[in-house]
Amino acid sequence: MDFAHNARTLEYIERLQAFMDERVYPAEPIQDQQATAQGNRVEATPILKELKAEARSRGLWNLFLPDPEYGPGLKNIEYAPLAEMTGRSLELAPEAVNCSAPDTGNMEVIHEFGTEEQKERWLIPLLNGEIRSCFSMTEPAVASSDPRNLVTTVTRDGDEYVVNGTKWWSTGGNGSDCKIAIVMGITNPEASSKDRYSMILVPADADGVEVLRDVPIFGYHDRGGHAAIRYNNVRVPASNIILGEGAGYMIAQARLGPGRVHHTMRALGMAERALELMIARAKSREAFGGPIARQGVVQDWIAESRWRIDQARLLVLKTAWLLDTVGNREARREISAIKVVVPRTTLWVIDKAIQVHGGAGVSDDTPLARMWAAARTLRIADGPDEVHQMVIARREIGR
Repeated sequence: MDFAHNARTLEYIERLQAFMDERVYPAEPIQDQQATAQGNRVEATPILKELKAEARSRGLWNLFLPDPEYGPGLKNIEYAPLAEMTGRSLELAPEAVNCSAPDTGNMEVIHEFGTEEQKERWLIPLLNGEIRSCFSMTEPAVASSDPRNLVTTVTRDGDEYVVNGTKWWSTGGNGSDCKIAIVMGITNPEASSKDRYSMILVPADADGVEVLRDVPIFGYHDRGGHAAIRYNNVRVPASNIILGEGAGYMIAQARLGPGRVHHTMRALGMAERALELMIARAKSREAFGGPIARQGVVQDWIAESRWRIDQARLLVLKTAWLLDTVGNREARREISAIKVVVPRTTLWVIDKAIQVHGGAGVSDDTPLARMWAAARTLRIADGPDEVHQMVIARREIGR
């Protein structure tokens, strides 16, 4: 395995770094001001819209999709360091380059499994950044870590399907620019646990779609929100089913593989920025006769942060390389491993950075508190740690 960046990756790293330095980091305080003025962080601010237009003009657009028809066509191993860079400014950078969740995963699903009609109606506007989307899988009434528990139904009725059920954590679903949801539900309750589910495209303005509320994360409301949505006898054309009945479980597994590389590399970007903030604070604050950077315990935290981040990054890069060379199925153990290792690593580093900052670390005067909330969520989102550990253990036992 050779993880040295090729020439194309180095070129995109240089271009993206310039965009981050020249436009994204200076935009962060403006984002805060504009979000406060408009009364929410759910809707896109004017500065975010400016950044999206600028990124597209610079050719920094749809970096995640390995299809040269819609972007640069980068492989997972090539996109991984770019995802890390965007994670350093999580509220702005990923969406600015049209590489933010859940749109990336939804675009991958429609790109890989959608019909030409579905691609034309939904994929192209998503790739152009004209609309956003949400992914409705998790349900409030059941333990959704076991997808066999899902109770939302998608029932065939002539030339239509009727969707009934309540979902939550449908990220992006509260924004006015969310125009389409991918909903996972039961089409055949008598089938095996892996064949009873399907995914279907449900327009956000369809009759019976009711957005109940935005669910905050530790008090924070994110761009697009995390929607609780009730689907009440929602009728959609039968042509909106993705790949046919019973394909939902397989599509979910295909969707989550590359997505976990994206999530974890963005998380490592947060960890790197937290480490930089920790060091800057330790050098600038004095206690007990000198800068706290001289304190042995702080030096231990800095040193351990460095090797924890580096170890986690190597594991993610290996996983990205496996996705490119042998595919999702053969990389399943590593996909589960990075989903556990990286959020824990990122939380450890952010926590130490918060401690070095003292009272400022738990305030909103630094990005650390919001970063901690985002990183802590990753221990549950896309499958909790315990499920991924079970997957790894079973594969090891089976070997």
